[in-house]
Amino acid sequence: MQESSHIKATNSMKSHPQLFIMKQTVISHFLLHKFTSLCLATMIALLASCQSRSQTITYVKEEVMIPMRDGVKLFTRIYIPQNVKEPVPILLMRSPYSSWNMGTVPPDEDPYVRDMAKEGYIFVYQNIRGKQRSEGKFVMQRPVIANRVADTVDESTDTYDTIEWLLKHVKNNNGKVGQLGISYPGWLALVSSGYPHPALKAVSPQAEMGDLFLGDDFHHNGAFRLSYGFEYSFEEEAAKGDTSFPFPQYDLYDWYLRLGPLSNVNEQYFHHRIPTWDAFVQHPDYDSFWQHQSPLSYIDTPRIPTLHVGGFWDQEDINGPQLMYSHMEKYDVHHDNFICLGPWYHGQWVNEDVEQIGNYHMGSNTAAYFQQQIQKAWFDYWLKGKGNGHFPEAIVFQTGSNQWKTYDTWPPRNAIHRQLFIQANGQLSFHKPQTQDSLAFDAYISDPRHPVPYRSRPIEKTYSPHSRWRTWLTEDQRFVDHRPDVATWETPPLDSNLTVTGDIVAHLFASTTGTDADWVVKLIDVYPDLDSLHPTMSGYELMVASEVFRGRFRKSFTQPEPIQPGKVEAYVVDLHQINHVFRKGHRLMVQIQSTWFPVIDRNPQRYVPNIFEAKENDFQTATQRIYRNARYATYVDLPVMKE
Repeated sequence: MQESSHIKATNSMKSHPQLFIMKQTVISHFLLHKFTSLCLATMIALLASCQSRSQTITYVKEEVMIPMRDGVKLFTRIYIPQNVKEPVPILLMRSPYSSWNMGTVPPDEDPYVRDMAKEGYIFVYQNIRGKQRSEGKFVMQRPVIANRVADTVDESTDTYDTIEWLLKHVKNNNGKVGQLGISYPGWLALVSSGYPHPALKAVSPQAEMGDLFLGDDFHHNGAFRLSYGFEYSFEEEAAKGDTSFPFPQYDLYDWYLRLGPLSNVNEQYFHHRIPTWDAFVQHPDYDSFWQHQSPLSYIDTPRIPTLHVGGFWDQEDINGPQLMYSHMEKYDVHHDNFICLGPWYHGQWVNEDVEQIGNYHMGSNTAAYFQQQIQKAWFDYWLKGKGNGHFPEAIVFQTGSNQWKTYDTWPPRNAIHRQLFIQANGQLSFHKPQTQDSLAFDAYISDPRHPVPYRSRPIEKTYSPHSRWRTWLTEDQRFVDHRPDVATWETPPLDSNLTVTGDIVAHLFASTTGTDADWVVKLIDVYPDLDSLHPTMSGYELMVASEVFRGRFRKSFTQPEPIQPGKVEAYVVDLHQINHVFRKGHRLMVQIQSTWFPVIDRNPQRYVPNIFEAKENDFQTATQRIYRNARYATYVDLPVMKE
């Protein structure tokens, strides 16, 4: 066909030479015009690309030592944006750590703040006193006293002095500062908000440490968190940098069991060189030491806009964001107090792509949603004046349905409280037991010498590269299903969805043959035996709420007392807040046990005034009874939403 076309063109040229030349001329002008237009478009695109590159914000790093009012200097990294047209605000992060929240990755490469970095902020990362390259002495969760005691320093004064220096020495700032951080840095942001510098316009304490005796980090309801307390205090205080304890083995379950009574820690390993461990030993109850350290004692009304952020499966500070939001909400007359809760472990939302925690799939990239739609919008409004500032009181991810929800109050007021009672034969139902038989109970034997592991073995070092510490709260609870020291009850399969939103509270009626006891309560979503939507989750027992309570504190955390053997006592155990849909065909399960090792130390089950001074012969087995009759009806209170 090509050859035939060529013959036709040749014959046409021979027959009508002038016409052919005219056609060629027209074509040539057309091609020239098209080529010229193409070149022009290409040049415009190249110029636009060059202009865009010239306007791309890049960052220059400076490292300085900022002096505090007492002369101590704090190591600070500052990332200053280039190619910005107007002054920009300062985002401050303070931390005791060498890496997390310390700007080791430039902000325009860090998923946590990258979306804000693209539009221009001054990013400031500072190590607190006595940590890493900062001067001074480190004090764990240094008590905030400068507001009461003149001529003293604490984290609030150090923040104030830092902001004052930054405003004077960092060029092109717009006079507005925001602060954020996760975990310890989240607590530092909370502290700053209580006594803010005038330029501090908004904060976001994320996974902040709350009360360290009642429900975060080192204790939960008075029960000591052994593996975490041991490893974290050593890491922070054995040296100025981050130092990991040199365990001689990988699986630490047996190591902690061989450790024996807590008194062996100083005798064999720490030798009174770890101040926080000594504080544990000296303050086994909720005395003035813990009360003064608690932000409940020095934070009241939100003085600047505050966005609390937390995770439903936070293995370290699950209570802090919920506790401090609730506490500050009582005083919030100017509508400055907000909360965001997501389906995350501790700080998981800093990552690039978060669609899964353990074996639970979230259905979307929840980290990107938080970083772009929540965190960026928050600071853009308060520090740059962008957006309308109409923030929901609460932005809360709903697990089970995998949807983001907003609420005018948190928890929502329109939930209907239903009581889920334990029944005979391992059943659960929303009907109260009617039996008058006082002996209607379920029993198990708790042996502190053979404690229930809190997660499947091996139990790796908390912060080792392959540790499953971050995701253990979502671990399949089938690994303890058939243990005789774990009591279990469950409902039949649900005939419709059940949405539970708000505070989960267990009400136990229990007795023990010992004189002290721990009560661990777990609320579990049991997937169908064959789940067509999530085949690999078939039969999975997903823990959606859990907590431990040390029995000696049933009447008072400040004045513990022994339990009378055999006496039925009432225990109220707060399992914290959830927003979860138990889907049709799923079952609800409740498990109760008395050991959770080694995340919780072994209760000797014989009352001793100070468990840190217990001896080996104080540890004893005990028979635990959980009652289920008309008089003593054990139940879990569920705030159920209307569909």
